[in-house]
Order: sequence, then C-alpha cells, then structure tokens
Amino acid sequence: MTLIKLSRYCTCFLLATALLLPVTGLAQKKKARRMGLEIPAVSKEDSICFALYTVQNDTLKLMAQLYPLEKNDSRDIKLEIKLNGKWKAVAKTTIREDEYTSPADAKAWNALFRVEKWDHSRDWEYRVSALKGKATYTGIIRKDPVNKNEIVVAAFTGNSNGDRRMKPDLIHNIKAHDPDLLFFSGDQSYDHRKHLAAWLLFGRQFGEIIKDRPTICIPDDHDVGQGNLWGEEGVKSTLGGASDGGYTMSPQYVNEVQFAQTANLPDPYDPTPVKRGITVYYTALNVGGIDFAIIEDRKFKTGPADIIPKMGTRPDHINDPKYDRKSVDVPEAQLLGKRQLDFLEAWGKEWDGVEMKSVLSQTIFAGGAHIHAGKRLLADLDSNGWPQTGRNKALSVIRKANAFMIAGDQHLATVIHHGIDDWGDAGYSFCVPSIVNYYPRKWLPLEKGIDPVTEVLEHTGNYLDGFGNKVTMMAYANPQPEAVKGIQDKVNNGAAGHGIIRFNKKDQTITMECWPRFADVTDPDALQYKGWPITITQKERGETK
Repeated sequence: MTLIKLSRYCTCFLLATALLLPVTGLAQKKKARRMGLEIPAVSKEDSICFALYTVQNDTLKLMAQLYPLEKNDSRDIKLEIKLNGKWKAVAKTTIREDEYTSPADAKAWNALFRVEKWDHSRDWEYRVSALKGKATYTGIIRKDPVNKNEIVVAAFTGNSNGDRRMKPDLIHNIKAHDPDLLFFSGDQSYDHRKHLAAWLLFGRQFGEIIKDRPTICIPDDHDVGQGNLWGEEGVKSTLGGASDGGYTMSPQYVNEVQFAQTANLPDPYDPTPVKRGITVYYTALNVGGIDFAIIEDRKFKTGPADIIPKMGTRPDHINDPKYDRKSVDVPEAQLLGKRQLDFLEAWGKEWDGVEMKSVLSQTIFAGGAHIHAGKRLLADLDSNGWPQTGRNKALSVIRKANAFMIAGDQHLATVIHHGIDDWGDAGYSFCVPSIVNYYPRKWLPLEKGIDPVTEVLEHTGNYLDGFGNKVTMMAYANPQPEAVKGIQDKVNNGAAGHGIIRFNKKDQTITMECWPRFADVTDPDALQYKGWPITITQKERGETK
C-alpha cells in the first residue's frame, strides 16, 4: 500500500465519513479493527516511516523508524542538514535488524543518530536518507525556545487498537496549538506481541507532527506486551495478569520496544540495566528553560500478589468493603525505587538554565477513578496510589523541586492537588485523556467532597482515595452520553481527547487545557471539558490562581 498524501479537502472528507460510521454492526467493525493490524507494503521511496528527536546539552539524538527492507536493500542510512541551500551529511549509521522475538520474523528496522556539539540556537531542516538516496524523510529540528515566555506541551495517552483510523482531526488541532514539546505517556501500542506493526501505525498517525518538534515517548504496560505492569526491577512474571511482578515478554522484546520508543531521549541518568539485562531510560530534558524529569514509574514497582491478601476478583482489584486501607500499605514495597528517587533528588537541586520543573510519568500518584468500565472498584493497585509509603516518598522528593506532574494511563482526565500529611501539601498532577478510550473510567465518589473548588462539577474538593491518600480533586472529565458540539462518534465517546500545558515563565504559572476529541480548537466557540482550563502557580505545595 502506497501512503497517500491527502489534500485538505480529502482529509476533511475522510474525517467526516469516519464520524458518520453507522452504529449497526459496530461490534463487528470494532473486532475487525482490532484483528486487522498488518505492516503495509510500501514503495522504496516510502521506506522511512517517521523520525523523532530530542536535543539536550548540545547533543542531538534522532531515531528513524523504517518499514521492513528486502534482502538486497542497502542497510546504510545517513542524516543530513540543509546548510547554505545544500544538503550536508552530519551522521551515518547502519539500520538495526535486532529481533523482537515476537512475531518470530519481526526485526527492529530502525536507526539512531547522535550528533554532538549541535547548534541549538536556530532551526535546521533535516533529511534522513536511505536505500542509496531512494528513500528520504524530511523535517525540522527546532531551535531551543529559550527566548519564549510561554512553553507549550501537548500531552497524550492511550492510543487504543480499537480505532486504527488516521487522526487528521488531532493532527489539525496540534498544528494549531504549535507546541514546543510532544509527550506520549504510554500505550502508544495496544498490540501486545506485534509492537513493530503497531509502532509503524503510530508513526503513520502522528509522524506529521512528531517530525518537526522534540518528542518524548515512554512505553507503558500495553507497549511491552501486558495488561498491567509491576516491573519488580526486571524479574520474570509467571502469574496471569502479571500481578506477581515482572515482565511477561522476553527481555529482548522489552528492550526492543524501549529502544524504538526512547532511544531518542537524552542519555539515561544511570544506564545500569535492571535484572535480566532489561534497560532503563529515566532521564531529564530541558526545553526552553522548563526542565522535565522523565521517569519509569512501573519498572521498579512491587507486584501486589502475595504481598497483600486477595480482596477482589483479581489480586490488584479491591472490592471487599471491609478492607483496611492501612493494612494494604506495605512499607517495604517499592514504587519508584531508590535509584529513581536518588535521580529526582539530584534533578530537583539543579537550576542552572532552569525556570520551572515538571515530572513526566506513566500514571498519577493517586487512585483517581471509582468506576472502571461500568463497575465500581474500591481500590486499584495498578495506580500509583499504592503502595502508600512509596507514593509519599515520591511526592515528597517531587515537592522539593516544586515540580508539576503530567501523566496518563487512567483513561480519565483529572487535575489533582496531592496531599501527604494534609490536603494540598504536595504538588499538582494533570492526567490527560486517552486518544482513544474503549475502557472508560469515572470519578464518582459516593459522598460529596469537603471544600469543593468549583460549581461546574459535582464532585470536587478534598477526598481520601481508595488507599486513604489525601487528594483534592480539581477537575475530571467523565464520559457523557451527549455528543460534543453535536458530533456523534461512537468510537470515541469515552471522554477521549488530549491535554495542553502552558508554562508561563514570567508569571511562574501553569495553565492546563483539556480538549475533547473532534473539538476544533481553531473554532472560537470550541469548548474544553467542563472544569478546564485551570491555572496554578508553581510554588511549594501550589496554590490555585
């Protein structure tokens, strides 16, 4: 299949057609979409699918992802920049053919470029060239926006395999936002044993915005081939659902997923692998004076099976109304692990060239949902609300840096002001909505919150989550039966969307925007989800503006 470059008219036509999918037979169509993941055959000219990059400490790291090559195709690949109107090669390497191990014939087909002493004071047009020049891919490596007062981040999560369509609506909106950084917090792939095919689809869906701006992707549980993940520092999981801790897939598979998604990130703070040789990538990236700590909040976390008594239909779900919240806090259980806590401690003290700080993680440090796919759950051990002692250690060290937290995973957009000893004595988190949401969740407490913060939403204010953690719910985007501005899209009616975060360096404020899927952000009448936008100040413990 040759990739088609759509005109604006064709894009709008296809989008309108997709939105008018008949409800009849939706279940069959949904199943077909889930089953229909294949790597398309492309022309030689289109062999490079997409590229993603970052620049840190004057070092450019750019990852190019290709489609599978044929036996006699050249494996040489080079990176060029346009200098004085001519292309100049700045790096050359060989296309990687390391094996995923699942499927058995899947190979990496990617290439990592590293260029030191990068001039980050100007924009550079770049070109990746392969197959002896037959295949090329172009984009812009942006200058560091250090002179901009407002740094804009677009944040995403959960690109479910229930909807394999292209995302022209989302691409249109992100181009209109023109963010300085893209953050994909996990579950870029939902096809557990077919990451290469899913990653190539992700590239076709989002490559158009990724190629021209720095991008952070961190893999979550579905990316590495399992429904939930408690990494336990790399041990092998043998229990269904992996609640005993560790990884289901082979270390080789996990490492290939991580390389594909994170090799473009700055070098790891401490590259020492965890058990069984599984690599790590936690690090930091400064964009325009905003310092982002990129952490792996699943990799070191202890699995709940055999650590606490089973109190639900599965080891990680608590449904017993008689359970004691304090009894499930196991002080020796890890969340971030000592290595990452040490990293955050050191990172929080470094302010050279830094105006504000933010922590990027896979999920938030609280139990932020009550209803899971229509069923009430008293506590979810997959959330970073557990273990409570580990959660409080993480929030304490993040609080020292006055860092704002951005995450995903929960299928439910929330803004939470976290508390350790008292409500509101720690930082704020913004959990962004899923790109596609086939497993909707809701914030629906049985009681009203104390000191509600808005009249727009019914359940804001101070609460205890399912683990007894103190949380102040500022906003939430529960799925609603009504359409957004009259748009009926049965595929994305679970409160899907994306988040925008605006860091204002002069005012030291952070503004969070939460946009529904298919809302046109260029429309002056377009509405965000109820409760947004929200602006806070970046101070110790934070204050609502």
